[in-house]
Amino acid sequence: MAETRAVIVQPVLDMYSKPSLDADVVSQALHGMTVQVTAEQEGWLSITTPGDDYPGWIERAGVRILKDGEAYPNGRTVTVQALLAHVYREASVTKHRPLISLPFETRLEVVADQTARGDRWLQVRLPDGRTGSIQSGDVIESPKTLEVPEIIELAHRFLGRPYTWGGRSAAGYDCSGFVQMLVRRGGVDLPRDAKPQALWEKAATIERKDLRPGDLVYFGPSVQKINHTGFYVGHGEFIHSTTNTQPVIQISKLDDQPWTKLLVACRRWKQ
Repeated sequence: MAETRAVIVQPVLDMYSKPSLDADVVSQALHGMTVQVTAEQEGWLSITTPGDDYPGWIERAGVRILKDGEAYPNGRTVTVQALLAHVYREASVTKHRPLISLPFETRLEVVADQTARGDRWLQVRLPDGRTGSIQSGDVIESPKTLEVPEIIELAHRFLGRPYTWGGRSAAGYDCSGFVQMLVRRGGVDLPRDAKPQALWEKAATIERKDLRPGDLVYFGPSVQKINHTGFYVGHGEFIHSTTNTQPVIQISKLDDQPWTKLLVACRRWKQ
């Protein structure tokens, strides 16, 4: 098929292994993300996501097909820094319910800036063509690349957020989606899934005794059967999204079971 690009119009859009709601969810595409369309089937699109070229099937209703040469966003942008931010019909939190609620890392095109006259609002254009207003405290312009201590501070904001298989948003991350997001905030595009992350040629292999904050830890029966990952925060602890004991993002100790038995790889990525 001819090269086709589409922009995600839902806050979070599940990606499936097959074009069926009965198939397993493999990842997610986020609002405003431009994806490459590789195939079409009635009501479904096969896509790859930017940054990691991750493949999956999405429902056609969740996107807008871009015209040749069209881009979204176009011009000045801001990025959601709140875990969840509301976009309103107008610059008021009381007159109407939100048009849409968007997760952390969503990028939006700025149409008008009212902050110069003392207001706290930005007018933004959504990828489906609608305009709305978002509070300036929910977004940031040109997010900076974070150093490891800042990444760890960011990670703590997500404690207690639910584990979601295939998740890669603040509404719910899986283990590799959470680690991928943290490393992305450090300026590096990590592979999407845990095993490819551990085998990634751009990450250095290190020993457990040499772990330092910011390193990545991988778990499973063996290196060839890795099924979990976390972000090392120091003092023998790591933060991760897990279903163990409670299905939330939490901090665990490497010396505790089952982690000390299952730890099979430690990796160091470079900024």
